Amino acid sequence: MASPIVFEQIQTKLDEDSQTREEIRNVVQTLERQARSTESILSRIHSIPQANLGETLNEAYNAVSKQRETIAQLNELASNRPYYKYNQMWSKRMEVASFHLVLWGFLCSYAKGFSGPEGMLYSIEEVGRLLGIPVMLKETDAFHLTIEEYLLSLILLIDELARLAVNSVTLGDYQVPLQISSFVKDLHAGFQILNLKNDTLRRRSDSIKYSVKKIEDVVYDLSLRNLVPRGTQEAARPPPMEQGTLRD
Repeated sequence: MASPIVFEQIQTKLDEDSQTREEIRNVVQTLERQARSTESILSRIHSIPQANLGETLNEAYNAVSKQRETIAQLNELASNRPYYKYNQMWSKRMEVASFHLVLWGFLCSYAKGFSGPEGMLYSIEEVGRLLGIPVMLKETDAFHLTIEEYLLSLILLIDELARLAVNSVTLGDYQVPLQISSFVKDLHAGFQILNLKNDTLRRRSDSIKYSVKKIEDVVYDLSLRNLVPRGTQEAARPPPMEQGTLRD
């Protein structure tokens, strides 16, 4: 005869799982709200000349810092649970958080006073350090930023920069598409090296070539109209930001 105790124990496990999912969901919802706020701030780059981005980048810095705090809560909560049982609950949010950081880093790399190289791309290790979480864990079943999440964030970055290249011309920022073109071509070359096994990654990476073509068309049109010196890659720098950067 089946003992009721067996089913009582199963129900206890189900209740624990439900409670865990609810706790994670609450933190993820907070992260989603913060991501929308960051997205709203960063969207201004499409309507503000590069030379006037200082204040926007400072606001984005503060918004990303709030995401980092929430991700720390998620890290503490999720690292006590089986990672691959729950990671789909936050994977998209980590992809977006990484995207915000790599976009912010690229924009900051053209700010006056920035000590790093122009057209800078944060590596996955740097993104993990800035978010305060481990990356690419293989042996440990704990919360981390995956390679897939990072690469998907780079695809979002390329799409956003293609849009920025077009909108910068509307604002009269003719050097910005040149900066973007050089940067995105390097990213595209990097993706071509990869042998992607993940179906989602492989499918979404197909969009990169269309973004590259869009940027090339912008640069070609500017060149035909003599709006930029042919072969010129040097760009004007925006004013210094009032605050430090997450990189410090």
